[in-house]
Amino acid sequence: MADARFTGPIRGQPFLMLGGFDLAAAEYVGEEWFLSGVARSYALEGERGNDGCWRARYDGEAPFTTRVVVRRPENPARFNGTVLVEWLNVSAGLDAAPDWLFLHRHLMREGAAWVGVSAQKAGIDGGGLVPGMPLKRADAQRYGSLVHPGDAFAYDLFTQVGRVLRAGHPGPLGRRAAERVIAIGESQSAGFLVTYVNAVDPIERCFDAFLIHGRGGTAAGLDGAYLRAPRDGDLSRTGRGLIGAHRIRADVRVPVLNLQSETDVVSLGGGRARQLDSERFRLWEVAGAAHFDTYGLVAAHFDDGSLSIEELARHLAPTDKPMGLVARSPVNAGPQQHYVLQAALDHLERQVRDGTPPPEAPRLETTDAEARELVRDELGIARGGIRTPWVDAPSAVLSGLGQGGEGFLFLFGTTRSLDDGTLAQLYPGGADEHRSRFAASTTTALQAGFLLEADAEEVRALGRHGRQPSGWRTR
Repeated sequence: MADARFTGPIRGQPFLMLGGFDLAAAEYVGEEWFLSGVARSYALEGERGNDGCWRARYDGEAPFTTRVVVRRPENPARFNGTVLVEWLNVSAGLDAAPDWLFLHRHLMREGAAWVGVSAQKAGIDGGGLVPGMPLKRADAQRYGSLVHPGDAFAYDLFTQVGRVLRAGHPGPLGRRAAERVIAIGESQSAGFLVTYVNAVDPIERCFDAFLIHGRGGTAAGLDGAYLRAPRDGDLSRTGRGLIGAHRIRADVRVPVLNLQSETDVVSLGGGRARQLDSERFRLWEVAGAAHFDTYGLVAAHFDDGSLSIEELARHLAPTDKPMGLVARSPVNAGPQQHYVLQAALDHLERQVRDGTPPPEAPRLETTDAEARELVRDELGIARGGIRTPWVDAPSAVLSGLGQGGEGFLFLFGTTRSLDDGTLAQLYPGGADEHRSRFAASTTTALQAGFLLEADAEEVRALGRHGRQPSGWRTR
């Protein structure tokens, strides 16, 4: 087939929520491009077993035109050669970039590029879990030329973006070619990437590594079938019919790191697909983390690296009204997923560079093999998993479970502040003792490889200057 070709940059602002901070101040460029070509679909040969060792073959062909959004260093000399390619998430009926929100701080300080791909039809034409705002509805004139033949073609469409970025043709990276191309996706996108790793990567051999973030137990089908909205509209029931336990194939070609929150392990069934670590596979489960949290919902939209600790802490504060929704209790306000995910990407990039694998991580403790319930301590904090100061020196109980309300609120977890009596028992020395233990836990996580040195002082500062529970006094 002929190579796909980029057109652009497209004038004006792309329709994609990427934060409200000034890219130019960070010496970064933001652009939107269209990519046109012919995509292939795949068909499965044999069984789709839980071991992930799937065989696929080419099936059909169809023309496509999709869009990609890029964030790259303004000065080509700053580009470090790494491109993170995100499979944009369409669960809300529009393209969303959750992993750009979680990871942009690390990408920009390292000089990496980010490319978001409109891989699925729902992001362009609609038809997702909720009506949402697909591109053609958001701006019919700007996006009217886009053509998506269906999600059976999404895998190859995603591949073709990676290939063109690596080839160095004029396009989103200027005239620079990517040296390392790492694929990433969260939630529904992670379910597609599991299938990509197991069935498509052995054929296409395009990406250098995969960061699979927040997956459920079941992977998407090669025909593009996956999540369907429940008839009663209760989105928390969306995954109940997905009962698979699809692991990553043991003979995976390139490094894969799967990072999971409590929500992903239990509510989304990701715990059913747990597997042992290997030379090219790591599973990280983060205690106290939710599928999405106040960092991604609020703080990420302001956090360009220049905020004061007081400003950052204010944006991280617990809220029961995230993005205009009304939750039954404050959503998860712990930013540990943001910091641990940055460490995960850093380790994965290092493995691509020199073969050094990420550290192995303990699993969250569960009451049964299918991870239907977590084991918790006397405060209600999950045991096991990757530990951070927000769970080992807590001023609140953070969880990925227990949230109520409409829509996707069940994914946002909960925050329950500890009362004054409990705080007095935990920290007889008051706020000063809490800060000391918070700093010590930060050092422990840093030494274990689950936080980055570049983030450590900011994490410690959040422990010193973050929101204090009422009645808690420095002694």
